[in-house]
Amino acid sequence: MARPLKFPLGDALSVAEYNRAVFERFARRVRRLPRQGAFRRRGIGHESLFDTLVHILNVQEVWLVYIARGRNSDRELEALFEDSSRHPKEWKGFDAYASRVWKGVDETLSALGPPDLERRVKAFWMPGNYTLRDAILQTTLEEAHHLGEIIGALWQKDVEPPEMTWIDTRRTISRPVAHRST
Repeated sequence: MARPLKFPLGDALSVAEYNRAVFERFARRVRRLPRQGAFRRRGIGHESLFDTLVHILNVQEVWLVYIARGRNSDRELEALFEDSSRHPKEWKGFDAYASRVWKGVDETLSALGPPDLERRVKAFWMPGNYTLRDAILQTTLEEAHHLGEIIGALWQKDVEPPEMTWIDTRRTISRPVAHRST
C-alpha cells in the first residue's frame, strides 16, 4: 500500500494557486490560436485543445466544488454531469463556465482549515479511501496529464507552450487564496 502524502494547508493552497495560474496561461495560449487550431480534433484525450481545457475545468469542479463539499450522491453528480453549461462550444461559454468553476474552487479552498485536509471524501466511480488532500492532488495530476497532451499538440505545430515551471509561475501569482484558520 502506498504511503499517504502529507503536506500542510498552506502547501495545498499553493498547489491549487499554481494549478489555476498554469491553467490560465494555457487557456490564453490556446485562445490566441486560429479557431481551427483550438477546436480541431487532434486525437488527444478530449480531442481538441479547447475540449481538453474544458475537461480540466470539469475535473476541478467535480472534485473541489462538489466532492470536497460532500456533494457526491449519484443524484447530485448526475445532475452536474448533465449540465450543458459544463460543455461549452465557444469561448464565451468557456469564460462563463471557467468563472463559475474558479469561483466555486475559491469558495471551497477559502473555507478550509488544516484538519479538513484529512477529511474523507468519496467519488462514487472510484474505489478506495481517500482524503480531501488526495482530491487536491488528483486535480493537480489530472491537470498536468492533460496539459502534457496540449504541450505535445502545440509542439507538433511548432507552437511554443506557455511557461509552467513552479518557480516562474509562483513569481507571477498575485492573488493568494484566503483561508480560514483554525
